[in-house]
Amino acid sequence: MEYRKIQLPREIHTGPGIIEETGAICRDLRFKGKVLVVTGTNTYKIGGEDVIQSLEDHDFDVEDVTIKQASVDIVSEIQDMLGDKKLVLGVGGGKVIDVAKLASTRAGLNFISIPTAASHDGIASPRASIKNEGSSVSLPAESPIGVIADTKIISKAPFRLLAAGFADIVSNHTAVLDWKLANRLLNEDFSDSAAALSMMTSKMTMKSASAIKEGLIESAELVVKALISSGMAISIAGTSRPASGSEHKFSHALDMVAPEPALHGEQCGVGTIMMMYLHGGDWRYIRQTLQKVKAPTTAKELGIKEEYIVEALTIAHTIRKERYTILGDRGLTEESAEALARNTGVI
Repeated sequence: MEYRKIQLPREIHTGPGIIEETGAICRDLRFKGKVLVVTGTNTYKIGGEDVIQSLEDHDFDVEDVTIKQASVDIVSEIQDMLGDKKLVLGVGGGKVIDVAKLASTRAGLNFISIPTAASHDGIASPRASIKNEGSSVSLPAESPIGVIADTKIISKAPFRLLAAGFADIVSNHTAVLDWKLANRLLNEDFSDSAAALSMMTSKMTMKSASAIKEGLIESAELVVKALISSGMAISIAGTSRPASGSEHKFSHALDMVAPEPALHGEQCGVGTIMMMYLHGGDWRYIRQTLQKVKAPTTAKELGIKEEYIVEALTIAHTIRKERYTILGDRGLTEESAEALARNTGVI
């Protein structure tokens, strides 16, 4: 009999001002001693200072470090700082959280995720996206033991980030369709519960699209909870399949070919429109829902030339070849890729 472990956050704290309770939350989780707080250049002021102050108020010995990128070298540098630490906290966006998550995993330490924006589902997932030789790779990591999401801080982040997080949730639709396809054609392992959680999260969030407005704490809470739920679906599945399929392949391909890529979630949203078209699903509904939150639905809105959209579509199938999707093993020809982008209004 095959055994497997499902690892989920032990505690999730959301709400306006919750970041000020970080020290108390860490105490309740029975941590003490030396801790490392990882922040970004901007997020140190936005949330890092409050986290450090709260920890010190609860008698933690705090060391902090600011990072500028999510690379293999930076992960190693952070890991080297963890010899005498008992806990790692990542305060910031995706880069900060992914670096802190992977470094703590490799050092055998617990990690607490404290997002300052809700731009993708890495907030609570057991994966980390790290730059390696010019391209991003998704690496396995331990899920955070806790998530502290201050919705007041997240609501003040640029609305573009929240819209990108919303689009990342929408992309669960095609990710699950791709997963089901791989299960039918290749007998790939499939988790009904993980797929159901992923789809329920996406459908409920899309139904609330009209309520997602700039500067609203309620909007930030809705999206951040959905991203956490999506991350938990990944944990249950033991793979990123519930939230990453052909639309993510397209986004990663775009990262490779476009001189200035857009945000990850934005690209996944546009990819979802086109991949839903290939699946024969309601791609117009996907597009209309993204438009409600002012997420990009065209190459122009992404700020990326049409030629790069077509090129990314033709090479997307080569990304993570072991992951079968609607793109198949041969992918799209240049002609079919251009037709796909034009038929869906992306170019």
